[in-house]
Amino acid sequence: MSGHSKWHSIRHKKAIVDARRGKLFTKLIREIIVAARMGGGDPDKNPRLRKAIEAARDANMPKENIERAIKKGTGELEGEKFEEVTYEGYGPGGVAVFVEAATDNRNRTASEIRRIFTKHGGSLGESGCVAWMFKRKGYIVIEKSKAPDEEELFDIAVEAGAEDVKIDESNFVILTAPEDLFNVVKALEEKGIEIATKELGMIPDTYVKLEGKQAEQMLKLMEELEDHDDVQHVWANFDISEEEIEKFAG
Repeated sequence: MSGHSKWHSIRHKKAIVDARRGKLFTKLIREIIVAARMGGGDPDKNPRLRKAIEAARDANMPKENIERAIKKGTGELEGEKFEEVTYEGYGPGGVAVFVEAATDNRNRTASEIRRIFTKHGGSLGESGCVAWMFKRKGYIVIEKSKAPDEEELFDIAVEAGAEDVKIDESNFVILTAPEDLFNVVKALEEKGIEIATKELGMIPDTYVKLEGKQAEQMLKLMEELEDHDDVQHVWANFDISEEEIEKFAG
């Protein structure tokens, strides 16, 4: 499908075993707080919160930490006043980049995000400059080596509510409406299919092919954005070969 799907699945695996677990926990707690504040504290009625809780469990976050973050989000406990902000811009080669962050200081975060874009051959744009290129979707990545054949996977996914199943060099990528993500995940898991990545994300309509220096710059831009303390998610419409990703991804 795209270099972004390959990159995202690689980064997801690294994050779970990342030695900097404190940073990962901080990001997950912020996401839970923001999700609970925006959509309520019941994960059955709030898909974003449910996804955040599952990500926290995957990272072995203690249950009490998760519950405390939910209560901070709903106002039952005093806590940090994070707000969700988005940034839009362009990477090398005109790649559209959509950043979701949770911050307690908009000015500081905007300045730092702008610096990261500029450092890696990109530029921060105005609100709305690239958002129209993306649609919010459920997003599931399954490695081909850990999936049944294409036809069987397609049948399982579509019967559970998936909108489409796409293929890249080594992954199946399943797209769903946001509200159907967990039904599809459940159906796949019941069949014993291992999922590499499951997200609620901003999926682009088209992709920009990158090679060489631009590919390297784009991957470094993605990595530094995702490593920023305030950034929760980064979505971009680039297509880079697996060889280039393995070569440049740290």
